[in-house]
Amino acid sequence: MKLLFTSLFSIFFLVFSYSQDKKTYTIKRTEIAPKIDGTLDDIAWKDAQIATNFTEFRPNLGDLPANDKKTKVMMTYDDSGIYVAAYCYDNPEDIMTQFTQRDNFGQSDFFGIIFNPNNDAQNNTEFFVFSSGTQADAVESPNNGEDFGWNAVWESSVKMQNDGWIVEVKIPYRALRFTQQDNPTWGIQFHRHFRKTREQMTWNPVDPTKGNIGLYHAELKGLKQLKPPTRLSFFPYASALVSTYDNETETDFAAGMDLKYGITENITLDATLIPDFSQAGFDNVILNLGPFEQQFSERRQFFTEGIDLFSKGNLFYTRRIGDRPSRFPDLDEDESVVEFPEKVQLLNAIKVSGRTKNGLGIGFFNAITEKTYVDIENDNNNSRRKALVEPLANYNIVVLDQQFNKNSSVTLINTNVTRNGDFRDANVTGFLTNLVNKKNTVGVYTNAKMSTFNDVAFKENGYALEAGIGKISGKYRVSLDYNYADKNYDPNDLGILFRNNYSNFSADASYRIFEPTNRFNNMYIGTWFNYNRLANPSTYTGKNVGFNFNATNKKLHTFGINSNWNIGKQYDYFEPRNGFDSYFITKNYAQSNIWISSNYNNFFALDANVGYGRFFDDERANFNNYWFGLNPRFKFNDKFLLLLGLEYDNYTADRGFVNGQEIYDRIIFGQRDRLQIISSISGSYNFNPLNALTLSFRNYMSTVTYDNQMYVLNSNGYLNPSNVYTKNNINSDPNFSPDINFNTWNLDLSYTWQFAPGSQLTALYRNQIFNQNSNSEASYLETLEELFKEKQRNTFSLRMVYFIDYNDLKKVFKSKTI
Repeated sequence: MKLLFTSLFSIFFLVFSYSQDKKTYTIKRTEIAPKIDGTLDDIAWKDAQIATNFTEFRPNLGDLPANDKKTKVMMTYDDSGIYVAAYCYDNPEDIMTQFTQRDNFGQSDFFGIIFNPNNDAQNNTEFFVFSSGTQADAVESPNNGEDFGWNAVWESSVKMQNDGWIVEVKIPYRALRFTQQDNPTWGIQFHRHFRKTREQMTWNPVDPTKGNIGLYHAELKGLKQLKPPTRLSFFPYASALVSTYDNETETDFAAGMDLKYGITENITLDATLIPDFSQAGFDNVILNLGPFEQQFSERRQFFTEGIDLFSKGNLFYTRRIGDRPSRFPDLDEDESVVEFPEKVQLLNAIKVSGRTKNGLGIGFFNAITEKTYVDIENDNNNSRRKALVEPLANYNIVVLDQQFNKNSSVTLINTNVTRNGDFRDANVTGFLTNLVNKKNTVGVYTNAKMSTFNDVAFKENGYALEAGIGKISGKYRVSLDYNYADKNYDPNDLGILFRNNYSNFSADASYRIFEPTNRFNNMYIGTWFNYNRLANPSTYTGKNVGFNFNATNKKLHTFGINSNWNIGKQYDYFEPRNGFDSYFITKNYAQSNIWISSNYNNFFALDANVGYGRFFDDERANFNNYWFGLNPRFKFNDKFLLLLGLEYDNYTADRGFVNGQEIYDRIIFGQRDRLQIISSISGSYNFNPLNALTLSFRNYMSTVTYDNQMYVLNSNGYLNPSNVYTKNNINSDPNFSPDINFNTWNLDLSYTWQFAPGSQLTALYRNQIFNQNSNSEASYLETLEELFKEKQRNTFSLRMVYFIDYNDLKKVFKSKTI
């Protein structure tokens, strides 16, 4: 291990200085602000410098645009913000203008502006305007990529011309973070995208063979005596909800507020007071037969926006906050829980984050959830009592992240969960380094983490380590990685980790092209090898090798193939569900998948994949796994888009732990046929950039049918047929069957109207149905028929959010006083 780290750092520090000629834009102040209307007749543009001579970086590296595809950009500023105007020359017939909702790029041309007030190449603020008039914005850094969950309030206007289209933009200073500066130099970049041909161009040339785009920013000079405004914004909301279920109607009204406040020029406080997530999207629930929990994506806006600092080290899984209670109550033999809650109510949450001009990122997150009780009923006399399953709980994160060299960082992060009373508390601390040489060709990372939790009876510490080195630029890239976690490492009170107790080595190699060939616009070929062990005891668990190929051809169709082979015996210590006392052996599993994604610019496009997997093992010769997916897309016009989906996944003679068993001296496995079908419809009709009607529908069905023969897991990891147990007698309940028919139905239909900048009204109708039984041999249509016999939940909600900026409010009161 010592030799490994010595080698890593010896290679890393063989670096050389890196420099690049940068273009400069000298901006001039205006006394009369231009009107944001897409017309360039304002006096502010008369003497503005014109930025032109863009350079293509994709697909053709270094090409200059034809005269009829040139771009001219002008900038000016005043005390309230920075103004940008762009004349995007093009043949009107080639300009694609699909209407979409905010942050959805769709099939539209766009013009982008990237600011970096610290000029550090690592902390960019991006603003995009589509030819349709839709906006998108994001914060971007090399470690975290683009975060489109971040939203700012700014102005833009688009107007079509007979030789192209015009963009006018105002970026208020409240949307940028910078210190008071007399004569600063900012990083600036302009980005042009031609959707029809996928050509992309920037004003300052970009070298895509080196991943950090911030290294290629131009310089913005001429800003004088900038004074950051008071960054205080309010987002008051009101919502009303009506829900019917089982002939009962519930109503609810809520009001609250989110706010943003600039504590300093660079540090911002975000808070949600009396939060309301009634219109958050539904989760894509599946039937989970595995030993690990299902991970859900975050759909609550407060937890998707501006969390890049808190994501360091993968220690923050936002769905933990407001998740199911942490404890199931103790029950007597004659007691049962009436209904166990699916979530805990969030009372409030705050985020404090930002970065100083010296590159120090500071983050503080805190959330509080309320006490949660369940009703426990006595089965004999129907009397009830309450039990506490989640106390008042506090979730906290502190992050310090120092950036340097325009591409490297060192991070200290701590997460903490404190639950009131005799409930479990948890703490995780991580020290992370990400070091890249100045030429941006070699990268080294190390992560060291320690978890501590205090339960009623004991306290336990766990440790994890990650390290890697790689060549990160050029056509040929390679990397070596090592990951370690002991048996006690557990970050899951606020993070998510599916398994611990591992000591894994991996190697990756890839080749890609950056300039088109006769057949392809781009191409990628990669291969990997993993060698896995337990950390304690140090024992071999398996190895696998695989490869991936994908490419985009001249007609803009993308396709690929990937394969994976588990070489020889694999020792699964998790499927038996008894800690690390037992393991289940499988041999030589291989799978491959082929996929295609056709050109989305066309009226009809198709995403499709097909795959097959099997064991090359005589004992599992009957096992087969095949799947396919079909996702046709119909772009009827620039306003109406419809997407259909069908996913089919079939397992024959699969083997696994039998869920719901009550056998304490044996580990019982079953052989089963599994079928999973997912049908989906999503569509949108965008009347314009500010009004949209959207549909999201998903029906998930999964059946599991066990053979009558059960198997006992032996101490050597193999299965023997049981002479005692069948699927009808593995549980003390005579009505129990391990067979499963699992079916969910979710439909959302919503209308959204952005009636003012940052202000929105949303009406949502939601329909939900769920059914689970043991009739696993029912057909798909029979299963749907059974589903519609179940109780349905129908919900209608109306929610309005209004944006109020303190500076605008101050002007109103000032004008009234005068």
